Amino acid sequence: MKPEIRIGIGFDFHPFARDRQLILGGVAIPHDQGLQGHSDADAVLHAVTDALLGAAGMSDIGSFFPDTDPRYKGASSLILLEKAYRLIRGKGFSVGNVDIVVIAEEPKIMPYSPAMKANLSRVLQIDAQEIGVKATTMEGKGPIGRREGIAVEAVALLYRDQNS
Repeated sequence: MKPEIRIGIGFDFHPFARDRQLILGGVAIPHDQGLQGHSDADAVLHAVTDALLGAAGMSDIGSFFPDTDPRYKGASSLILLEKAYRLIRGKGFSVGNVDIVVIAEEPKIMPYSPAMKANLSRVLQIDAQEIGVKATTMEGKGPIGRREGIAVEAVALLYRDQNS
């Protein structure tokens, strides 16, 4: 019997905002601006959450954690990711791997990659080696190139547990 595997894609973009801390992958990154959003605006974790939910055939992050719900105002996206992980586990899926691309002109992302991977590893219960974190720029083009915000793409592979 062929194992059931699923692949999901997630994307998120947040504009920069003054007077906010920059959080990516659950890591506080020194920068003069954070990202605008209802929760902590962690674009990395939002993209990963969407990838996981999509792979499980579920709706997007906004359906489960709407920005109109005061419970999520300023919430850590690690908590949202943990809740999404429990949802996919409830459907009998485990995470095989996650691959992430952060698209930003600034700040430099790669020095924080090990800490991001550690956070994701803990929440998703996979080895950090199963998590890819890469960064690229837009070469000065578009809103990201003009340093107006940060975008993230994520892909997640899920597999159905044999015991499900």
